[in-house]
Amino acid sequence: MEIDGLNRLALPEFVERLGWIFEGSPWVAERAWIHRPFASIGELHAAMAGEVERASAAEQLALLRAHPDLGARARMSAASGSEQSGAGLGRLTPEEYEELTRLNREYRERFGFPFLLAVKGSTKHDILKALRRRVAADREHEFRTALEQVFRIARFRLEE
Repeated sequence: MEIDGLNRLALPEFVERLGWIFEGSPWVAERAWIHRPFASIGELHAAMAGEVERASAAEQLALLRAHPDLGARARMSAASGSEQSGAGLGRLTPEEYEELTRLNREYRERFGFPFLLAVKGSTKHDILKALRRRVAADREHEFRTALEQVFRIARFRLEE
């Protein structure tokens, strides 16, 4: 649907169309709706990201926690599954899967949310390298980095 069509949608339809963009957090689309009309996808994305920025720390944390672990062999949204498959996470060797699982667990225990990375254009090797590096970051920096990755993921989803 083009931006003009999105601008004409009533709130329920707008949320139905865009509520999935920020994983498991339709409140982002609901709050962004009031900023219509949007001149572009970029402006829509900025409005949605702005709503996340203005959200409480608890809401931001819930948004981060709504994402699946990268490479997890569990149920995830169709969008997450497609994104992860495109990055090669469905073709990990047993050793890579074991390392990814261990690092994901360490990351989640350390920060309280899953490791987030906009994987589009990344390989499984890029993802493992980033996870090894970021698991050692401080929580405040990593919280901010995770939100920025969520914004990148949302932008990719809007562009598709």
